[in-house]
Amino acid sequence: MKEIGRPRGHRRLPVVLSRAEVSRILALLDGEHRLLAQLLYGTGMRISEALQLRVKDLDFEHSTIVVREVKGGRGRAVMLPQRLAPDLREQLARARVFWEADQAAGRGGVEMPDALERKLPRAGPSWTWFWVFPQSARSTDPRSGVIRRHHLYDQTFQRTFKRAVEVAGINTTPRTLSHSFATDLLRSGYDIRTVQELSGHADVSTTMIYTHVLKIGGSGVRSPIDALPEI
Repeated sequence: MKEIGRPRGHRRLPVVLSRAEVSRILALLDGEHRLLAQLLYGTGMRISEALQLRVKDLDFEHSTIVVREVKGGRGRAVMLPQRLAPDLREQLARARVFWEADQAAGRGGVEMPDALERKLPRAGPSWTWFWVFPQSARSTDPRSGVIRRHHLYDQTFQRTFKRAVEVAGINTTPRTLSHSFATDLLRSGYDIRTVQELSGHADVSTTMIYTHVLKIGGSGVRSPIDALPEI
């Protein structure tokens, strides 16, 4: 008797937002939380990637953002949306105030990735390595016991985002903004490999999931009932 193989598991289709829904959510956010949400939708970054941005990662001259810490340790470059450039410059100005306060208090220095704290001991206190989205207060690092400034916590942003979507009447999470980024690029005609690289997917099959969303939705196959004459 021929053995029947186990059924293959299928990945769940990601939830994506329409542009109108994205606009409704953004309108209910303000300040750095709105800018963070705009970055997730405008670049495809994950929350952790956006929160861990350093000053040196923003290249206004070439309209590029360097994402250095991603899953698997691989870095990538994404676009710096032109409409967000003024807000990002204002955010850097606010971050600079915190950096200067830390320097004056003798608390200069932020957490460095991997072994760079030992290799580049002078980099941590420098402005270029400072957070784009710093916390408003310094805290004690639980691992090292060092008092320094951390980047904005993801839970803080998640709570603010949750309140906004509840008011908007939309059941979603911040991750959906990144899903919507990829889907919108495919809808606009960008090739799958480009979307894969911008989204930081190690395997193109992950990116292919978004093409299934398009096939189901209005950009895909037309339902036969839509072709029937009005009754």
